[in-house]
Amino acid sequence: MKKIIKSEAEWREQLSPMEYQVSREAATERAFTGKYWDHHEVGTYTCVCCNTPLFTSDAKFDSGCGWPSYFKALNPLHVREIIDRSHGMTRTEIVCNICDAHLGHVFPDGPPPTGLRYCINSASLRFDPTP
Repeated sequence: MKKIIKSEAEWREQLSPMEYQVSREAATERAFTGKYWDHHEVGTYTCVCCNTPLFTSDAKFDSGCGWPSYFKALNPLHVREIIDRSHGMTRTEIVCNICDAHLGHVFPDGPPPTGLRYCINSASLRFDPTP
């Protein structure tokens, strides 16, 4: 896969301040505030930085956590896991494998069939509705 690499200035020009903070600086939006946490349209959620398809509405579920949650990635090659030891805990961070944008974290407490909960910041996503 070809990596997308841009300067900090290029990312800042492309993204809103919140999108930049979350996707490029690994910030987290407040629970129940993102535009996709309670979003129910049919389509594909893509990376806000590079438009890589990441999750589909078919894999989205209401986890009650206040962030969009998915039980599987659309293509496992499009996301990369990184051990995150920040904030006094150990978690698994999820980043876009194409542009290294911070997306959120994955937890082993999701529904079948995977048992996973990809907990993703709305600010890391764009939505492409299915016509």
